[in-house]
Amino acid sequence: MSRGFIKEGDQEEIPRVPMRAYLPQGVPNYVTKEGLAALKEELKNLEAERVKAGDNYIMANFIDATMKLLIERINSAVEVDLSKSKKDTVSFGAWVRYNGRVVRIVGVDEADVSKGLISFISPVAKSLMGKKAGDIIELKGTDRIKLEEVSFEPMELTQIVSDQPTKTSTTTEKRPQSIIEEKPVQIEQTQQTIENEIVVLFPKTDKPRRFEPEVNDIEFLPIVNERGNIMGRAMYVELHKGNKMLHPAVHLHVINGKGETTRLYWWHVAFGDTPEKTLKRKMEETLGLSGANPKLKRQYIREAKTERELVYVFTVVSDEELPINSEEKEYIDMFAKD
Repeated sequence: MSRGFIKEGDQEEIPRVPMRAYLPQGVPNYVTKEGLAALKEELKNLEAERVKAGDNYIMANFIDATMKLLIERINSAVEVDLSKSKKDTVSFGAWVRYNGRVVRIVGVDEADVSKGLISFISPVAKSLMGKKAGDIIELKGTDRIKLEEVSFEPMELTQIVSDQPTKTSTTTEKRPQSIIEEKPVQIEQTQQTIENEIVVLFPKTDKPRRFEPEVNDIEFLPIVNERGNIMGRAMYVELHKGNKMLHPAVHLHVINGKGETTRLYWWHVAFGDTPEKTLKRKMEETLGLSGANPKLKRQYIREAKTERELVYVFTVVSDEELPINSEEKEYIDMFAKD
């Protein structure tokens, strides 16, 4: 029926189309095999609902708009092959036991904290990525995460329930409760931690911190031309098999007040990032250097047996006590042409 023939009193309120889970621009839409299957099942159910809607133009338009967002997510989905993951290192899709609870790191549309499923872009997941069993991660205040086990075989997830009452609703529709994590197991002094408040700091220890290059075989990195323009993307493992696809990296030379080079660090540029953005984020997350102003020195192409990189060389002046880099010849040789 045409809307022009609907009486004013008979008009229904047009429902608002819910947005999909937040995914930052430029970040790949990683999904597990189960997550992709769930998205396709959701689409199948919506298609059935669309048929039932018939001539109800309000519901039909609502379902069409919902399906459009869902189809965009399915088309952009990057299913991660967990068989290529390092079994002792936390990465996408891993089951992780920490502080006595088990969570799994999944895609943004799969995440459900109440079931122990956390998004790979969440602060908790970011703090766990790249870590191994036995590692301890300092949190905001005096809290710590003690990573107890990493597995790529299914583990029983810890259901995290809310201790907050739900707001009274005028409808019979059930609405999800606000989810607050349980108090973690006490390692030293422990406070209640909400997932979004976690901040990665550095373990308190008398031993000097050591810099560990980040290696994630299933991470997507940009493929670029010699001018740095992005031409595509490929997994880390594919870019280090000798195919010589050019990808960007940053080298950082830390110089003290006397003009002496004291530290050498490197990172791959993340897909969707500029070299400067990756560098500043890694300086803060990995080195604890915030507010520093690195300067671009030069760029060049570095070719090795297994890879080919467009290297951006930066320098920064700092007299802070920073993590010790490797002194092995292979590591030092990476910076030979800087």
